[in-house]
Amino acid sequence: MEAEVKTLLAQPQLKEENFGPCSVLLKAGTTEQLEQAAEAMEGQLTATIHGTEADLETHGKLITILQRKVGRLIFNGFPTGIEVCPSMHHGGPYPATTHSGFTSIGTASIERFVRPICYQGFPDAALPDELKDNNQKGILRLVDNTYTREDVLL
Repeated sequence: MEAEVKTLLAQPQLKEENFGPCSVLLKAGTTEQLEQAAEAMEGQLTATIHGTEADLETHGKLITILQRKVGRLIFNGFPTGIEVCPSMHHGGPYPATTHSGFTSIGTASIERFVRPICYQGFPDAALPDELKDNNQKGILRLVDNTYTREDVLL
């Protein structure tokens, strides 16, 4: 879809987040119109800026606005290709995600699907295998702020 900034401002559905192959191409005559359009947008997963390094300096206010609106800001690229790695985050302000501390990709994504539980005072035999003093599974565990595969020595 192609529209002028005034159309975006007048049509609320154009400001809603879309998933899948969809783009809204805005024609802006001034920097102020670009900033106005960015302010009007709801939270998004990504925003892409195509330009030069000089454009980034010239449009610093636009960058600042977009930083508040998106989970991933892309320069001269496309929002495809995600990787499970610590530096990848895919989320942003509502409605892109409901909590900016969580993501649906990257290594932090596991936190969306876990519910921590603490076992206080349980005897070793009653604990899940992963928490027993004897590390029968040989898994990497955090013990006293140190990652180890060793058994816990009392």
